[in-house]
Amino acid sequence: MKRLNLAIQKSGRLNKESISLLDKSGIKFENFKDQLMVECENFPLNIYFLRNSDIPRYLSDGVVDLAIIGQNLIKESELEIFEIMELNFSKCRVSIAIPEKMDFNNINDLNNLKIATSYPKTLSDFLVKNKLNCEIHKINGSVEIAPNIGLSNAVCDIVSTGNTLFKNNLKEVFTIFKSQAVLCNSRSFDKEKDILLEKLVFRINSVLRAKRSKYILMNVPNDKIKAVSNLLPVLKSPTVLPLEIEGWSSLHTVIDDDKFWESIDSIKEAGAEDILVCPIEKMVR
Repeated sequence: MKRLNLAIQKSGRLNKESISLLDKSGIKFENFKDQLMVECENFPLNIYFLRNSDIPRYLSDGVVDLAIIGQNLIKESELEIFEIMELNFSKCRVSIAIPEKMDFNNINDLNNLKIATSYPKTLSDFLVKNKLNCEIHKINGSVEIAPNIGLSNAVCDIVSTGNTLFKNNLKEVFTIFKSQAVLCNSRSFDKEKDILLEKLVFRINSVLRAKRSKYILMNVPNDKIKAVSNLLPVLKSPTVLPLEIEGWSSLHTVIDDDKFWESIDSIKEAGAEDILVCPIEKMVR
């Protein structure tokens, strides 16, 4: 039987979140520490643990079928890698930062600077697009220290919280693009494995959909059910269950997490009481 081969980061935050996603998708495997590859027990999937920078080439060359990597790595690789779906974790941005004391009014202030980066291709494309003449100094590792030791005037690197920049007396002045983790494949993907890929994507989608949603329950007077229901941004109409107390019912529904707080005041004003919000583990359509 054919098996999918999936590459994920060997260590780091992307590794932990990828493993968590697979676990929530019901995919089980034994301890992977110090192993290059493990076979999953209950799904035809082999997981390869690789250095982040090596994954695009392994994927492009067909050594692995799929990978979970950041969009920033895809852009920098210049390889034919195709995004299947965004995974909504490891969000960051590729940005330019300068010393705190340096003035910045607009993008032209970057002209003629020496910029240190681990993303020379991404930075070069940005400079050409904006007709900026800068010297690129490629660094593998801690890019943020470059201005402090006189190696560059600025840096171009991935930024998540901005704490590392702050600790090195740098300020973020321009975002080149935003990135997150994605599931991807390449032109060399074996089409005979499409059915397996569809099953994997289905599982992941169920987890991601549940993560974006909340299950809510509320008590509502019967004469207010329609008014409250009309205010709920739900998938379908809510479930209505009569309570033991005459004239009251319990409304159950699923709501997008980011829309809940926008709706809560109007729902309460319309008559809803005792609102309970619960997480959802999986949501299958």
